[in-house]
Amino acid sequence: MEAETGFRGGSRHWAQEGEPRPEFDPEATTLTERRLAKVAELKALHPDDARQLGLRQVSERTFRRWSAGWHEHGIMGLADGRLTPVLRGHRSIGPQVAEAIHAVHAECLHRSRVGMKTKERMIHQFVREKHGDAAVESVPHYTTLSKVWKEWFGPEGGRQRYLRSAAAVETGASTVSITRPGQVVVLDTTPFPVKLRDGVFGEPITADLTLGLDAFTHSLVAFRLTPGSDSSIEVAMLLRDVMLPLPMRPDWTPDMAWHYPGVPAALVAEFAGHPVAGRPFFAPETVTSDHGSVYKNHHLVQVARTLGVVVLPARAMRPQDKAACERAFFGIQSLLLELLLGYRGRDTADRGADPEGDATWTVDEAEHLLATWIVKVWQNRRLDQYAPAWDPGGRHSPNTLFSAAAARDGIALQIPDANLYHHLLPAHYVKVHGRRGVKIGGLWYGGGHPALAGLGPSPRGGRHQGKWVVNRDPRDCRQVYFERAGDWHALLWNGLPAGGDVPAFGDARVQQVLREAARSGLKPREDHELLPVLLDLISAHTPVSAWPSQMTKAERTERAREVARARAADRDRSGLGAVRSLPVVPRPVELVRENRRAVDSERRRRREAAVPELPEPPALLGDDLRRHSLFALPGADDEGESAEGGTR
Repeated sequence: MEAETGFRGGSRHWAQEGEPRPEFDPEATTLTERRLAKVAELKALHPDDARQLGLRQVSERTFRRWSAGWHEHGIMGLADGRLTPVLRGHRSIGPQVAEAIHAVHAECLHRSRVGMKTKERMIHQFVREKHGDAAVESVPHYTTLSKVWKEWFGPEGGRQRYLRSAAAVETGASTVSITRPGQVVVLDTTPFPVKLRDGVFGEPITADLTLGLDAFTHSLVAFRLTPGSDSSIEVAMLLRDVMLPLPMRPDWTPDMAWHYPGVPAALVAEFAGHPVAGRPFFAPETVTSDHGSVYKNHHLVQVARTLGVVVLPARAMRPQDKAACERAFFGIQSLLLELLLGYRGRDTADRGADPEGDATWTVDEAEHLLATWIVKVWQNRRLDQYAPAWDPGGRHSPNTLFSAAAARDGIALQIPDANLYHHLLPAHYVKVHGRRGVKIGGLWYGGGHPALAGLGPSPRGGRHQGKWVVNRDPRDCRQVYFERAGDWHALLWNGLPAGGDVPAFGDARVQQVLREAARSGLKPREDHELLPVLLDLISAHTPVSAWPSQMTKAERTERAREVARARAADRDRSGLGAVRSLPVVPRPVELVRENRRAVDSERRRRREAAVPELPEPPALLGDDLRRHSLFALPGADDEGESAEGGTR
């Protein structure tokens, strides 16, 4: 783990004292250099110690083999295959019987569903017709055939057409025994079955619900409600929520506070910095998900390495691998969501007359309702079919199961700091270009920032030789984050005005800005020239009364989703402790005023930059007329001068 990541715990989050060591620092060494350093360290061991540990002959090639096995099978991928042979099978299953079992399995996939007794008779028929009556004596008993069938092909409890589809995909046959909280956290995403209203225009929109369920206690340890479709950044922040204690909200009652045995609530509140609600939190060990694009990308691989978790995807066409999470979706739907206005039903045939017109809940209100219901209802609800194996007839809930595990194994109060947010953001490897800063996603950041002053090429080697790591939140592209000497610095976009009043915008809006600039023939030399294009795209100059006619429904939905994601990014930066109540949603009028202030401040800055010294204001026209007018009455001083002149 130290050779792979630079830390013996496998993650920067679990760094021990004195880590990373200079020869294993991931910021200054390559993976090959760390492996060679570890090989030299192992060769320096005493021969007796190396023989006892089984590390007498370890080379750089051994580390490559271990790395491949670890990424594919987790910690078991490091086991020596010579010491862990595979099962030899059943002695009563000879070649003839094995051939018959595979032939009957292929035939049963083609036919309609039949029982195990019918499969046994088909095996007898195959052996009799292929190998004669004498070979029938070698066919084992029904119980043995049933056991072998389940070992080879699984329980096959699904529908016949799904079994045919699943059989066409080659999958593994390993099983996981879950014995403690946090050992396996199941993630899944489904469309939220209730029509919601966005917080900007009040339009009905659809949202995605992403759940994180602990497979041992069936606790809903985290969830995210995302307008539109979710992305990898939402999944990364959901894994961060699993590790953070949930803060109490103002309208929550004392019975929803932390009450698990072994650790007093005051101690947990002291560690967290705020009163903690009764929801388990821990560092996940293994994460199981389906094969969706948000769960299978380079960003999630980076997040898994940062957190030190193993990603164990569910088998293809095997929904039973995460059946508990699928069942949780149906439980939330039947127990809560069916009672809400705007419920869409299971499919279009069961849909109401006008679910969009019935929609009354906003995204923030639905999120608050879900959080309250999970802490107060789901965590205290009795588990019937999911009772633990050691007490199948007992009365257990997710809270009681976690309490039992806490009393047995204890609770690890290791709450990550706020910098974990920056580590979980997508990383970009870039070079520093003088006064312009760094370029990410087509925009320049950090021009003239002191954190970038004097930076030459990075000491990093390998594929990203000479480049620095900069992290960016794709939900809010107004700034990126750069770490130097252990401190994180926010590098603002060079196109932001001095006041910084430009509304938040995401990476999709950046691509739209660049496409619009290219389409109009604009080739800006500085990022300041992109600001008018950006403000036009987010309807900064459009009056409120003209929004319904100037923007389509898709544009309003996209803008509302962008605002919601930007506010979610702001909450993640501030930490969960900052969420004390429902946030105030900015109305369209406020957004227009904010945009107009941004435009006015930018124009004022340009005028002041163009004219360093203000010219003398010209005299008023009225003053000049009064000075030369023949009908103007003289003042007191003028009369004295006239009289004195007349005496002379």
